[in-house]
Amino acid sequence: MRRSHTVAGILAAGFTALAIAATPALAAGAGPVANPNGPNSSGTCTATGTAPSGTGTMGRGQGRGMGQGQGMGQGTQGRGMGNGTVTAPMGTLTAPQQTALAAMAEEEKLAHDLYVALGTRYPSVVQFSRIAASESRHLAAVRTLLTRYGIADPTAGQPAGKFASSDFQSLYDSLLAGATSSTLALAAGVTVENADIADLKSAMATVTAPDVLQVYTNLLRGSGMHLAAFSR
Repeated sequence: MRRSHTVAGILAAGFTALAIAATPALAAGAGPVANPNGPNSSGTCTATGTAPSGTGTMGRGQGRGMGQGQGMGQGTQGRGMGNGTVTAPMGTLTAPQQTALAAMAEEEKLAHDLYVALGTRYPSVVQFSRIAASESRHLAAVRTLLTRYGIADPTAGQPAGKFASSDFQSLYDSLLAGATSSTLALAAGVTVENADIADLKSAMATVTAPDVLQVYTNLLRGSGMHLAAFSR
């Protein structure tokens, strides 16, 4: 969350946002996959014989067998950008847009670190581990942009749960402390994703750089999917 009205609003609200009703429904797991093909076998045998005298006789026998089995399973899988790949060309960024991009890195790190911590605390809520992996890819994409535009990365060298910005540090600490049940933990995820969506929409309103728009668009799509996963 950028150092903006979003962070200030969440901090001022305290744990009100955490009271959002959320059901700790588990995401669907991967289905079983059977052997794609069963064994195939075929065989032909031919025998001929001639009597020592008289009329020759010939016998032929043929046997063939075939077995085939097929199964398919499909499970829920999250989507995200792999390895921080950014394919769109560079553009230009104003000073405020550069500041917003740097803050977006902290925002993605907060989501990742919080979900890892909550996943450890509530291992049966599988959304956290899956979405944390997606947030890691999102952060990698934002870091790619920071490198492209020569912007200092505020997340560099920061251990899990630690942030350069006091706003992000306070928000992380508050959300983690307030997640005293699996239901409140899911509500914390809802709070983070709603704030992400608001900040991304605000940032996208003025950005024209194709590569930044590409990343923000993907992050926005991902946040929408994460919000749905935490809300069900």
